[in-house]
Amino acid sequence: MNAKRILVTGATGKVGRQFINQFLADPKFEAFTVRALCHNRILEPHDRLEVIKGSLEHRHVAADAVADVTHVLHLATSKETPESVMDVAVKGIFWLLEACRQSPSFQQFILIGGDNSVGHFVYPHPIPVTETQPHTAYAGCYALSKVLDEVILGQYYIQYNLNGCCLRAPWIMEKDDFRYTLSFGEDVFGGPRWRDLVGVEKADEYVGSGAVPVMLDPQGVPVKRNFVHVDDLIAAIFCAIDHPKAHLQTFNICMDEPVDFGELAAYLSESRGLPSVPIKTPYHSTWLDNAKAKFLLGWRPRYDLKKLTDAAWAYERAADDPRIVWYPG
Repeated sequence: MNAKRILVTGATGKVGRQFINQFLADPKFEAFTVRALCHNRILEPHDRLEVIKGSLEHRHVAADAVADVTHVLHLATSKETPESVMDVAVKGIFWLLEACRQSPSFQQFILIGGDNSVGHFVYPHPIPVTETQPHTAYAGCYALSKVLDEVILGQYYIQYNLNGCCLRAPWIMEKDDFRYTLSFGEDVFGGPRWRDLVGVEKADEYVGSGAVPVMLDPQGVPVKRNFVHVDDLIAAIFCAIDHPKAHLQTFNICMDEPVDFGELAAYLSESRGLPSVPIKTPYHSTWLDNAKAKFLLGWRPRYDLKKLTDAAWAYERAADDPRIVWYPG
């Protein structure tokens, strides 16, 4: 078996760390070594892991990172940071692709996209969202950068027949993340910030009772929102590596059904006795359709609403594993 090397950008993030750990432990990929591009943080050493440091806004960093690699897993991104998003996210993928198309060793580029490229729950989607949905970035620079990433990669398919694919993921959950998306406290993970919607006094009361929010759409109907567990996303990446049917394709990688906030509240009441609070929001239900990934890649998600919930509530953080949000937005 010929030796292969995969470059992982954003290697110290939520997906990058777990991907590298699982990849190095999987006998199917024992012929691979990993090159991790790190910016501010570091990784634990491993005899098949090479670490390089730098920012993709610089062409020479991208060129050095791609040199002699066969595969690229592109995870690095920039959130709602207007001062850096174009340099890091958009220029970064351009420099990577330029290096890939000129590299004699390059074989496959895998982009981890996001459902913010199709507006996730910001815009109404009256039918399931497939991979043919037009790009519809919502306000802000992050969603725009995710659209541009997909468009740039797609143009490299056309211009250079570059072998790549995009795995489009919704909000990625690990550990106790999902539990903290439902917090009325200052420790809420992501948005909406529920305490801002109900006021500090009510929010503190709900924290004390353990209440969870039920997100309602403008018509008062519980919202359906898409999630994916990090383990399911990594399983999809494993499926896509060297898969002939991944060539030039985009795949929605998500749970079979979105989380229905009404069903979630009912399950938390039944399983844990938690009260719930309905909160009207401007958001809309969205149903990402993952049939294409199941049909072409043979991938299947393992997490559903109950498994995602149970895993988040059962997780106990160690003293050396505090909840830290590394990026704004």
